Amino acid sequence: MTLPARTLALFISDLHLQAAHARTVDAFFAFLEERAMAARALYILGDLFEYWAGDDDLDAPLHRRIATAIRAVSEAGIPVYWIAGNRDFLVGQAFADAAGMQLLAEPHIADIGGQKITLVHGDAECTDDINYMAFRKQVRQPAWQAQFLAMPLAQRKAIIANLREGSKEAHSTKTMEIMDVTPQAIDALFAATGTDVLIHGHTHRPALHEKDGKRRYVLPDWEPDGEPPRGGWIAIGEDGAITRHDLDGKLLG
Repeated sequence: MTLPARTLALFISDLHLQAAHARTVDAFFAFLEERAMAARALYILGDLFEYWAGDDDLDAPLHRRIATAIRAVSEAGIPVYWIAGNRDFLVGQAFADAAGMQLLAEPHIADIGGQKITLVHGDAECTDDINYMAFRKQVRQPAWQAQFLAMPLAQRKAIIANLREGSKEAHSTKTMEIMDVTPQAIDALFAATGTDVLIHGHTHRPALHEKDGKRRYVLPDWEPDGEPPRGGWIAIGEDGAITRHDLDGKLLG
């Protein structure tokens, strides 16, 4: 299934791109060429990368290929917008310039198809995960980031590798409820933004949630090698309709 010729916007998140997952990388490049080029805007809502140690890692072959592929979309006149995830919050202006995309702070309110839509990655709304929220608060501080980025790249990558191992162990002891967004955080976000539609990723639990006239769309993570294969995106048509699609472009309920 192909998207309508006048798709206003596409949304993706949680691809966790890395050299070890070549099929996901290939699926992303195919998405940019076949889908994004037919849209009027592309929004990347975090965790495009498995991790990002700093913009001085931009010249890694895979990272340069990704930046070049995204820039091809922006140079075709299709604006590309970025919201940081919990894995790639260190993406900075150098990568944004190389990829031709615009960095957005969250929450971001987008006016698309006649409706105002709140966009976030989703990790800030997992407020029941107390330990993660404390970690997130620390690493999002400019002073912490400046100190971390001043370290040699190899040292930063070693630290990140250790953090990822620790994260895997921690996840094995956490319930899915703790790692999901909380209703209170979502209600507060809707109240703060004054919108009725929210799109986010992070939780890897794709769905459409409807409550009290408000709609919350959750993006999927990407893993074409998974069983069953996972991935997909959200689209907004010219009529303002919001639709969910799987990796093959099939319309989901």
